Amino acid sequence: MTETDAPRQANMFAAMKRSARLLFVASTIMLAACQSIVPKGPGPAQPTGPAKPAGPEVTQGLPTDTARHRVALLVPTSGPNAGVGQSIANATTLALMDIKTDKVRITTYDTATGAAAAANRALADGNRLILGPLLADDARIVGPIAAKANVPVISFSNDTSVAGSNIFLMGYTPNQSIERVIGFAREKGLSNFGALVPRGTYGERAGNALLRAVEQAGGTVVSMQTFDRTPTSITAAVKKLQASSSYDALLIADSGRVALQVAPIVRKNGGANARLLGTEIWNTEESLAASPVLRGAWYASVSDGLYRQLATKYRTRYGSAPFRLSSMGYDAVLLTVRIAQDWKPGAPFPTARLRDPGGFAGIDGAFRFNRNGIAERALEVSEVGAGTISVVDPAPRGFGN
Repeated sequence: MTETDAPRQANMFAAMKRSARLLFVASTIMLAACQSIVPKGPGPAQPTGPAKPAGPEVTQGLPTDTARHRVALLVPTSGPNAGVGQSIANATTLALMDIKTDKVRITTYDTATGAAAAANRALADGNRLILGPLLADDARIVGPIAAKANVPVISFSNDTSVAGSNIFLMGYTPNQSIERVIGFAREKGLSNFGALVPRGTYGERAGNALLRAVEQAGGTVVSMQTFDRTPTSITAAVKKLQASSSYDALLIADSGRVALQVAPIVRKNGGANARLLGTEIWNTEESLAASPVLRGAWYASVSDGLYRQLATKYRTRYGSAPFRLSSMGYDAVLLTVRIAQDWKPGAPFPTARLRDPGGFAGIDGAFRFNRNGIAERALEVSEVGAGTISVVDPAPRGFGN
């Protein structure tokens, strides 16, 4: 368990805070992934954790804090997903430093040693809000435990099946990115869509999202084939796609790394002139722009503009690159601090405020929780170029009521 009390560390980071306070003011306008597979970031996260707790050591729970809100962060800080979890934890520390708040204290609990134990410990320590967990299976465990204590859970999973009741999801969902890129493609005159989707939960959801998005946009799905990520399976799926019908746009509903394997096969087997489309998880693959066969491809994701600034700060403080999901930890703190302005310490978290129709803003741009507790995000559309990736359709800045 690690406690972050940012004001005690703040003097060394005054310059960073001033810029971040502007971001926070602007916010007033406002693996299934994390499924069993966690997307990789641009570099390995180091085991460096948040700053050491300030104040006396606590062996039996945490002391009552009448001046600050107690918020629990439930992420894996050991085990196979420790890198991602620690990256999120470090980002929450940066957020507290940047905002320069004295109203929120965040304590980190390791879910890798048991999600139920972590949740029970967090509640026993008096936390009134839970940020995390990262994995959907852990969210299913934590949610009911927290609900008994009337404590909401803001999970970083994107498995929409766990949302509802007291569980809100901040994860990037494939259906939103697919709807966005399909809508953009239709605006550009493309109408016949093919799809290659991996077998498994993510592929099933991506395939269903494609069917709905194309129908809503007035296009036609001419063929959709599944594959299991082996070269033989990929080739067979592409040839079935070629034999079944022609298409002018093809969704590769998998990671950017898989797209790099699939695209050359597509180009040689009936898809030489097709516009390739991707999902939100393409955003974690830095080598896309180096591939000539992906040139001209479109994908929709959260904006990277402010994330690059966060990544720079992160490297300066922790000496390594963050995982891309770390931005959700930062934005969860922005959200918490915004609501904390009207939240009395020790009182239950005002959950209704999470459903603000105007939404919130942060590193990943504008977002709001819908009636099912799932984050709706303002996404941009990017195009893969010759050595570069450029935004061809910017994300909206906010939401109308």
